[in-house]
Amino acid sequence: MAAFSKIRAVMPKLSNNEQRLANFIVETPTALRDLSSQKLAEIVGISQSSVVKFAQKLNYKGYPALKLAILEDAKNVVHDEHRLHGNIAIEDDYHTMADKLLRSKINVLKQTRTLNEENQIEKAVGYIDNAKRVLVTGLGGSALVGKDFVFKLHKLGVTALSEIDGHAQLALASTLNQDDVVFAISESGATTEVVNVVKEAKKGGSKIISVTKFGDNPISSLANVRLFSVAEEAATRISSILARTAQEFVIDVLFIALMQRYSDRRVLLEKTRDAVSTLRAK
Repeated sequence: MAAFSKIRAVMPKLSNNEQRLANFIVETPTALRDLSSQKLAEIVGISQSSVVKFAQKLNYKGYPALKLAILEDAKNVVHDEHRLHGNIAIEDDYHTMADKLLRSKINVLKQTRTLNEENQIEKAVGYIDNAKRVLVTGLGGSALVGKDFVFKLHKLGVTALSEIDGHAQLALASTLNQDDVVFAISESGATTEVVNVVKEAKKGGSKIISVTKFGDNPISSLANVRLFSVAEEAATRISSILARTAQEFVIDVLFIALMQRYSDRRVLLEKTRDAVSTLRAK
């Protein structure tokens, strides 16, 4: 349901006219099936050009592409009505809780997959492979995801750096230059410490890869490559779990893409596996 996710992500920054259009689409998605952009504009009370610009703001080429995406999402929603859904509640038994969590994780994985375009993934892979150093920055749960990514990059022979402390991250960023890359992870896209690291690194000419919620935000607006993760807002009790699930999916895609594209990375991965295997009990 990437189209709905995109709309929810940009909703706070929409103009009044755009919010009216967004609300109409979210509340009556199937109505779009029989509506042209002109007719939709008349119903909502805005100009036809506003409809087109709204579609483009969501990274669709125009209204027809947005319409198809919304109708596909609506179909999935109807399909999911026959399945377990809803927030995890305190009174849920184990099976209900586990099924709800599984469904939520599957949903965010599907949406995150759809939000990320192949050309952006390929660009990120190229930046990481060519980088002299990769500084992975994030705080809280994002920092844990970042540590995992650094470990994966080490196995491929990539010189990757990470620090849990925000001040240490900023100090490292000040040493970066045009040969380096910053990989910034922030679900909100507005974590102050991460924004500061990105700004500091850009002073030295470093390339920025961001992993944030969809849309323009302080971090993605500074990035050369914009990747996105999804955490269902409705599931507030497990939002941090879902955010990490989506972020981990993005870094795993990048890890596998790096391994697939570059044979020398695969050789190094085998060497690290062999080295660690000698420590396992026989």
